[in-house]
Amino acid sequence: MKMRNVLLALGAGILTVASQMVLSEDDDHGKKKGKWFERSTDVARVENAQYVKECGGCHFPYQPGLLPERSWRKVMNQLKDHFGDNAELPAPTHEQVLAYLVTNSAEHGNYRRSEKILRSIAASDAPDRITTTPYIRHKHDELPAKFVKGNVKVGSLSNCTACHTKAEQGSYSEGEIRIPGSGAWED
Repeated sequence: MKMRNVLLALGAGILTVASQMVLSEDDDHGKKKGKWFERSTDVARVENAQYVKECGGCHFPYQPGLLPERSWRKVMNQLKDHFGDNAELPAPTHEQVLAYLVTNSAEHGNYRRSEKILRSIAASDAPDRITTTPYIRHKHDELPAKFVKGNVKVGSLSNCTACHTKAEQGSYSEGEIRIPGSGAWED
């Protein structure tokens, strides 16, 4: 009986500590949340109006957690030839966008997918395309070309929002994938 009481007291203590941890931070609605809830999102959603305005005006504003800091620095240093376009920004705007990307890059967040992406990239590598990271390539390696390049509604892996229905919220879960013209993705 004593052992049972000890185990019950221990369990109650663990629950108390866990509930205090869960209630340690505010969420977007003023409610408390903890690190466990923060990690429930694949990557941190984009929350910078300047970045959305400058980069999202031409393409999907990719979450900074999809690349490491060294990659974002490389991308931002190559804006004169940004994948065939001149995307240069005035110096103050450039610095603001770069600061946002660096501060929220893969190694500066606490998100599972960001951590997996970061682990897949060699420390000496700085990919300038999200679609060339080993993790992203591996996640898409089973997709037949007809679903991407052969699909006029998708076109390339860089068109995340074509298939990932919650990409804008930072969620890339397989259960949320809908391939245009094909429906839900079955792995």
